[in-house]
Amino acid sequence: MTDSGSNPFAEPDFSSLHTSGAEDAVEEDYDEEDEEDEDGAEDLEDDFDEGDEDEEGEEELEALDQLAAEDEEAGAHLEAEEGNRVAGGTARSVLEHVARSIVDDPEGVAVEVSETRSGIHLALHVAQSDMGRIIGRRGRTAQALRTLVRAAAARDSQEASVDIVD
Repeated sequence: MTDSGSNPFAEPDFSSLHTSGAEDAVEEDYDEEDEEDEDGAEDLEDDFDEGDEDEEGEEELEALDQLAAEDEEAGAHLEAEEGNRVAGGTARSVLEHVARSIVDDPEGVAVEVSETRSGIHLALHVAQSDMGRIIGRRGRTAQALRTLVRAAAARDSQEASVDIVD
């Protein structure tokens, strides 16, 4: 085993954890499966042709068909919900929540959403006294807000841009 105490980036040596007996057993199982000939496949077909298994198979197929029909209904329901979504809803709610958490006057926060060719555009309005808090030193807070909003919009498969307005 290597000494990982002297170098934190050294890869650990797992060779002591591996037992040779387990490896041999895995290789033997693999070899047995590869050596199965066509006669083995025919035996499986003969076993499947028995009458009792046909009835059980039919019941399983009916259950699978029923599950497939339910999945199609659920998929149609989800598609209908996607049509009712507000453009930029997730991005807008994320921007409002974070902005209200940062400022001193949460009632002064307003977000306007407009759709553009490239995606959605959000305009953030805050009180004049909270402008410094939203922008942050060297614009770091504003940039972090833009990153969060872009990630939220990407969740809805959209692109978003944020402007901070007086």
